[in-house]
Amino acid sequence: MLRLGIIGLPNVGKSTLFNALTAAEAAAENYPFCTVEPNVGAVPVPDPRLQRLAEVVRPKRVVPAIVEFVDIAGLVEGASKGEGLGNQFLANIREVDAIVHVVRCFADPDVTHVMGDVDPVRDHDVITAELALADLAVLERRLEKVRKTARSGVKEDQAEAAFLERVIDELNAGRGARDAMDSSAHARLLQQLGVLTAKPILYAANVTEADLATGGGPIVGRLRASVRDHHEEADVVVFSAQFESELIRLTPEERAEFLTTAGIAEPGLDRLIHAGYRLLGLETFFTVGENEVRAWDIHRGSTAFDAAGEIHSDFQRGFIRCETVAWDAFVEAGSYKVARERGLVRSEGRDYVVRDGEVLLFRFNV
Repeated sequence: MLRLGIIGLPNVGKSTLFNALTAAEAAAENYPFCTVEPNVGAVPVPDPRLQRLAEVVRPKRVVPAIVEFVDIAGLVEGASKGEGLGNQFLANIREVDAIVHVVRCFADPDVTHVMGDVDPVRDHDVITAELALADLAVLERRLEKVRKTARSGVKEDQAEAAFLERVIDELNAGRGARDAMDSSAHARLLQQLGVLTAKPILYAANVTEADLATGGGPIVGRLRASVRDHHEEADVVVFSAQFESELIRLTPEERAEFLTTAGIAEPGLDRLIHAGYRLLGLETFFTVGENEVRAWDIHRGSTAFDAAGEIHSDFQRGFIRCETVAWDAFVEAGSYKVARERGLVRSEGRDYVVRDGEVLLFRFNV
């Protein structure tokens, strides 16, 4: 399950976003540190393909893929040194797969800004710097330890020391540890060390409802430019936490009308979840049957053998083959039987690379 941590300065809309995502009653008060323990909510991944499959199969239940969101209390300047509740919250961030950094891009005299005025570039830089400072403390301790054995000629430790020095240089230059990684071994090491700036990150620009249709205007443009300077591949999703909190209370029909009136094609929450999928290189396959139609998430490039293991270890242990058909071809055929008769179903082995949107049926024997 994908686990995303929502971070940012206090009063930028994190808890309002979380409430809208999960329809939970997490605190969203107008003062810093209102969220003391991280709230966790499981959110279904919006996928119209799953609904179309369910309409055809009419199963007893429909199970979407799930994203878990963790609402982490607001960081402040000095968090890396324990300011506010910094140490606790930094530890919470280390437990997530990826980071959603919420940045306030709206002015509202009724909502206090912890640093006075609204400046998304400054706010972005403050959080980025705090994560980098926390990482520097961890990496410098590790480097000091590794250097002792590296001096005795241990090649593995010499290589690690050289890598850690490169990561520290990146952090001191204002970039993240992710920019220094060039191998899976490096990624594993930074993950083991709990390095925050090695985690994939996307940005959520919180704007007013009036600014939604225009993509947030110049203030979001400034944020995008700042993000590119630090991490050029990071995505910036424009949303309005207040708009989304209103949208979630409506019926599907009212929601569609509300979106049309606002000039928006897709809810910001859906775009945020899909951005999280892209960020971690995830894709979806489906299983269908009269009892259940279900969506499963796997990493792009995963094999049929990997996908079998997502369902159950027995599927993987006794893997024989998988039968696959594109989701839309299955919907058009209406059943596996008709899809087979039309020659739409292929039989594939364990090394077959699964494609996004395929319906898979596993044959196994244990």
